[in-house]
Formats: sequence, structure tokens, C-alpha cells
Amino acid sequence: MAPALNFPPELLLKAQGIRVVFFDVDGVLTDGGLYFSEHGETLKRFNTLDGHGLKLLQRAGITPVVITGRDSRALRLRLSALGIEHAHFGTEDKRPAAELTLKALGLDWQQAAAMGDDWPDLPVLTRCAFACAPANAQAEVLALAHYVTRRQGGDGAVRELCDLLLVASGRYVDLLQEALP
Repeated sequence: MAPALNFPPELLLKAQGIRVVFFDVDGVLTDGGLYFSEHGETLKRFNTLDGHGLKLLQRAGITPVVITGRDSRALRLRLSALGIEHAHFGTEDKRPAAELTLKALGLDWQQAAAMGDDWPDLPVLTRCAFACAPANAQAEVLALAHYVTRRQGGDGAVRELCDLLLVASGRYVDLLQEALP
């Protein structure tokens, strides 16, 4: 079965060899809204399509890493449920966190992709081999992205990037076949 996705060949070539993907949270894995309970607890809305895409990346041998300027119990629970082992919380300067993770994984920037939506993500996005942004990212981020998703953050943008990376890695069809009865 051929993939139902149609990514330009030059884009797939650029995305080949990616072994790690850095993700921001607010505005990428979520819609960017901050919700607070009456007790002051931060609540977040996550998209299940994005979550499944992150699981598929892991099955394909591509490591998802979260680097976020915030921290919340809701986020930690979601990442745990997805089996994401590499995460940096409350990180204002994201580049050192990314470099630490690359070193721990034995990888370099040429094997890295990133998805971000705002200025704090720029230090990582500008160093990665493959920079991505959701459709509703800030103009400066959109301008430097190699790929801008059709979907917005928190609404399938992460899944769109995951699918692109799975196609580029040659694993999309295999994983789809495994899902079929």
C-alpha cells in the first residue's frame, strides 16, 4: 500500500537521516492556550493524532524530545503516557538542553529536526538540519522553517511532521501495514 501522503521529493530528501526531533509544547503539542483550574493547576489540551504520531516515531527509531519553558503535572502525565523519555521542563534557553540531549544520544545537529512556534525556539530551529513550524507559528519562525505544516499547533501539526519523517525514513508503509487487519 502506498502512502496517502504527497510530500515533495526535495523535502523528503532533506528529512532523511533524522534521528531525533525536538518539540516545543505550548503552540506545538498544544493549541498554545493556558487553562487554569479553580485550584490554580495548569490544564492542557493534547491532540490524540499527535500522540500517536509520536509513538510511531519511536517505533521507527526516531527519538522525540520535548523542550519547554513551562512545567505542569498535565504535561508530565502526557509525556509519560507516550513513553517520551527525554524532556526538559522550565527551560528558557533551549539550545543547551538540545545539545545535552544530542550528546547523550551520540547524535549531532545534522541528525536533528525541531518543531517550534515562537522566538524561544529559534536557537534550536536554526541549528537543526530540518526546522519545522505549525501553520500558526510566528512570522520569524515561519520564515526560517524548511517545512510549515498545514495544521495548527495542538491540532495535528505534530502528526503531520511525524508522517513526513516516517515517509522520509522509509518506515511509513511498514508501520501502516502493521496497523491493517
